[in-house]
Amino acid sequence: MSKSTFLHNYNPDVLSCLANLSNDEVFTPPKLANEILDMLPKSIWHNKNAKFLDPCTKTGVFLREIVARLNKGLEKEIPDSQERINHICNNQVFGIAITELTASLSRRSVYCSRKANGDYSICTSFKDKSGNIRFDKTNHTWENGKCIFCGASQEVYDRDESLETYAYQFIHTKKPEEIFNMKFDVIVGNPPYQLSDGGAQKSATPIYNKFVETAIKLNPRYITMIIPARWYSGGKGLDDFREMLIKDRRMSILHDFPDTSECFSGLNIRGGVCYFLWDKTHSGDCIVYNHNPGKEIDSLKRPLLSDKEESVFIRFNKAIPILSKVRAFGEKKMDTMVSPRKPFGLPTNFIDFKNEKDDVNNILLYRFGNNGYVSIAQIPKNKELINKYKVLIPYSSTGGDEYPHLVLTKPILAGKGSICTETYLTITPIESEEIGENVMSYMRTRFFRFLLLLLKNSQHLTQKTYSLVPVQNFTESWTDEKLYAKYGITDDEIKYIESLIRPLDK
Repeated sequence: MSKSTFLHNYNPDVLSCLANLSNDEVFTPPKLANEILDMLPKSIWHNKNAKFLDPCTKTGVFLREIVARLNKGLEKEIPDSQERINHICNNQVFGIAITELTASLSRRSVYCSRKANGDYSICTSFKDKSGNIRFDKTNHTWENGKCIFCGASQEVYDRDESLETYAYQFIHTKKPEEIFNMKFDVIVGNPPYQLSDGGAQKSATPIYNKFVETAIKLNPRYITMIIPARWYSGGKGLDDFREMLIKDRRMSILHDFPDTSECFSGLNIRGGVCYFLWDKTHSGDCIVYNHNPGKEIDSLKRPLLSDKEESVFIRFNKAIPILSKVRAFGEKKMDTMVSPRKPFGLPTNFIDFKNEKDDVNNILLYRFGNNGYVSIAQIPKNKELINKYKVLIPYSSTGGDEYPHLVLTKPILAGKGSICTETYLTITPIESEEIGENVMSYMRTRFFRFLLLLLKNSQHLTQKTYSLVPVQNFTESWTDEKLYAKYGITDDEIKYIESLIRPLDK
């Protein structure tokens, strides 16, 4: 192919070339935006009265693709192309930008002009430069150091007027319906994911749930958004949101991506992402699509709550029958043996330790980095466990969400006269070194780590993450073969487990 022919045929979409600003504000590739819009019924693109809102537009990709679909779908009803575009842009497609910059970018994407009423705008009937893509600078409302709408830290976000405050208009008002003073049929978008909450180690509070909750309050015909999958198991600020969504029978379609790169190339959002269709007229089970490694997709129509005693969403369809077999035994679960965070009250960044053992500092401290020694007076709680065996397990998993998973790294058998910082959780009681070795043999199995994976939707392995894993008889050692036989795991189920979980060497 000659250079001239290549250049003539090569017409890249600039929106597919934009780099993401951060893991918090992620640009949506056009291909992904269209896959999300494909969940809506085809009839909506032929409805000249349907109204669409993106409450968190960044590049304008959703609005642009909606305009393109309506422009084609309304050809027969509004034959004149200019009249049709004017009607769509004026009466059907609306956006709320998250910054002044993204407002300009979105107008450029949708209207082909930074100014909606500019000379190059495809819509010739706008009277002002904003058109129907607005950005009105909004302020946080502070109370006791936090924003009452989004929970942002006043210390972090009460800033100079010239700086971005990240107070998003859609979720910083008690009456979002008054922003455009109209009823929307479809609310679609890719909201900001989190805000720093001023805590240690770059701690952040989720914010995407606020956009979904506000959209539901507006009661449109459909809602479709792409968000992090961390809500599946709740946690930091997400428990109420998880309970609301998991029990909402209007959730009709859910596409689950444990590997973020399937949607956003080069991005690692721990726990993956998902997009969904909320349908006001739907009342029933949800079609769950698992997007597995190698582009393999399986689907199952099922309740989001797979067991009446469960409070989390089990993302993997093929895990449901395996989990049912395990539950049938009615065994106590490992979360009863796993400690909460900071088992001895010492944070990860604790530094008041000695490098060498002496008469006072004679308790071995397991920590991130080189271990050390502390005195008993430095230990705030659980002193009764100091002179007992315990198995230490990392609180945070390493690496990304690549397949097959490790899920957790190697456990440590800590002897008598030892403690740990927040870097680890502890498994107790451990009556002897032999019992400890048997517990660790169980943790190294793929079976154990598979059940752990079902509740692991972030980098953290909390006490709750172990609540699906049954306790075994630890007077004996455990292997995958023994566990598969005990629970009646079939060859196909074994193959599935081992496709997700890779071996963990001794």
